[in-house]
Parts: sequence; C-alpha cells; structure tokens
Amino acid sequence: MLTAGEVAGLIAATGWIVLVCVLAMVLVKLARLLTETTKMVSDLNERVVPLLEDVTLTVNETNRQLVAVEAITKDVKQVSSHAAKLSAITETVFTGPLIKISALSHGVRRAIQARRPRRQVGREK
Repeated sequence: MLTAGEVAGLIAATGWIVLVCVLAMVLVKLARLLTETTKMVSDLNERVVPLLEDVTLTVNETNRQLVAVEAITKDVKQVSSHAAKLSAITETVFTGPLIKISALSHGVRRAIQARRPRRQVGREK
C-alpha cells in the first residue's frame, strides 16, 4: 500500500496536472483571440486606408468649392455695394428735382387760386 507521503505526492501531482491543463486551455483560447484580433486589425487597415483617401479627396474638393464660394460672395458684395450707390445717385438725381417741381407746382397753383376772385355760392339772386 501507499504511504501518506506518497498519497500526498500523488494528490499534489494530480493538482499540478489539472492546473497545467487549465492553463493550456487558457493559452490556446488566448492564442485564438490574438489571431482573430490580428485578422480584424488587418481587415480594418485594408478598409480604413481607402476610406481615409476618400475623406482626403472630399476635404480637398470642399476647400476648392469654398474658395469658389468665397469669390462669388465677394462679387455679390461688390455688386450689392454698386447697387446701393446707384440707388443713392438715382434718388439724388430724380427725387430732389421732383420734390422741387412738385413744390413749385403747388406754389403756382396756390398763387393762381389766390388771384382768382372767389365765387360766392348760394348768395346769387
């Protein structure tokens, strides 16, 4: 039969075998996880590089369009400024004399009315 020391050694050896088996399974699963992670990173890298190139092209095109819009905005501002100046000139050229002519005609009409004899309405017999 086995002595107490031999039984204890057998139990300890069995425990170590179980521990080694569990650690081996953990290491195998960890290796699979690392392999899958490597594959995913590789796939992601293959997809991200063209995507970043497309984003770069889009940003460059947007910047080009913004430069064109800025030029258009500048031209619209200039046209608006010219339209405001033209409106002010038109107002000065036409409105001033028109007001003077209107005032003159009103004054002439009042003067003519003041010179005419007034008719007496309702007292004629």
